[in-house]
Amino acid sequence: MESKGSVHDICIVGGLGHVGLPLGIAFAGAGQKVVLYDIDKRAADMVQGGKLPFKEAGGEEALKPVLGKTLFVSNDKGSISGSHFVIIVIGTPVDEHLNPKFTIFKKFFDEIAAHVKDGQHIILRSTVYPGTTELVEKLLREAGRKVRVSYCPERIAQGNALEELKTLPQIVSSFDEEARAEATGLFGMIATEIVRLSPPEAELAKLFTNVWRYMQFAISNQFYQVATQYGLDFYRIYDAITFKYPRAKSFPSAGFAAGPCLFKDTMQLAAFNNNNFFMGHAAMLINEGLPNFIVQRIRERHGLKDKTVGVLGMAFKANNDDKRESLSYKLKKILEVEAREVLCSDVYIKEDGFISVGELVRRSDIVILGTPHREYKGLDLSGKMLVDVWNFFGRGGLF
Repeated sequence: MESKGSVHDICIVGGLGHVGLPLGIAFAGAGQKVVLYDIDKRAADMVQGGKLPFKEAGGEEALKPVLGKTLFVSNDKGSISGSHFVIIVIGTPVDEHLNPKFTIFKKFFDEIAAHVKDGQHIILRSTVYPGTTELVEKLLREAGRKVRVSYCPERIAQGNALEELKTLPQIVSSFDEEARAEATGLFGMIATEIVRLSPPEAELAKLFTNVWRYMQFAISNQFYQVATQYGLDFYRIYDAITFKYPRAKSFPSAGFAAGPCLFKDTMQLAAFNNNNFFMGHAAMLINEGLPNFIVQRIRERHGLKDKTVGVLGMAFKANNDDKRESLSYKLKKILEVEAREVLCSDVYIKEDGFISVGELVRRSDIVILGTPHREYKGLDLSGKMLVDVWNFFGRGGLF
């Protein structure tokens, strides 16, 4: 599949992150020659040493057989030139006004334009603001590059990417049939099913997916707050609703809805619709307000000024080491104003000031479960006031 003069079949730009690295390993395992271009030296050293810089189920076992054979790491921007497929893994963040930062993509393609060659196929992989794929195609065309451009969004659950890349249908979108067929052939090497859309449809499909999850979590978090304010155990109600009742199958439990995607993508969709997205904004207020609700509830019912509070779990999701946009950190900041002392611990994250789980439990008057890591099951919290929005310990959601 290499174009004439190619050194690799695929170059993944941003290839050492949570999206790019599992994708590169998957393609390399399928026999493609893959180069992971990234400027993160620490991650590069770890990967070249056979280690992953983050938790990924089966990641290191899949990495070692392909490393140095069909999978390579580079910090040389020139590696872009030597590959037929160039998969771009950079997102469109939102600014302080919750609007997308378009200039990031323009600046990025201005920087790599000299390394893009005619005949290459550029594939955007991250979540992007609707219209970004067309903008990229226009930028490259105006720069005189005769390339194909596609948008093939990632759909993986972080930490389980390698498994889901094999089992989930892949969405493929392009501006012409030749590009669409080529992208289909590429992703058909690692996926069993392909879904074809136009670029605008694919961009919205990805946003809708993340925003739908964010709003589902918001509904549960709102119900949790309503029940708790009336002195009722949300999880007794939740268990009754979901018990052998198929129409409640998609009803999630309450808990922190955070991370680098869901909030950001909800705000991107709102911006795309001229900020006329009341459900999305309401979801943001509910999910982002849950730490405030917890602190207010404790303060009003138990007091905080003389209490030591331990936040157990700082990652943004369970059984993961990613702390990006974690609401546990927001909770920590609020508590630091209210409580006598705030202690933090996480089995996967090592950070200055963090203490062991045992020390946190011993020293805390109140323990708040921020992240329900599996390692916390069976933890002895007797004699401690527990705030467990997730009902992970099965003691109900009241506090």
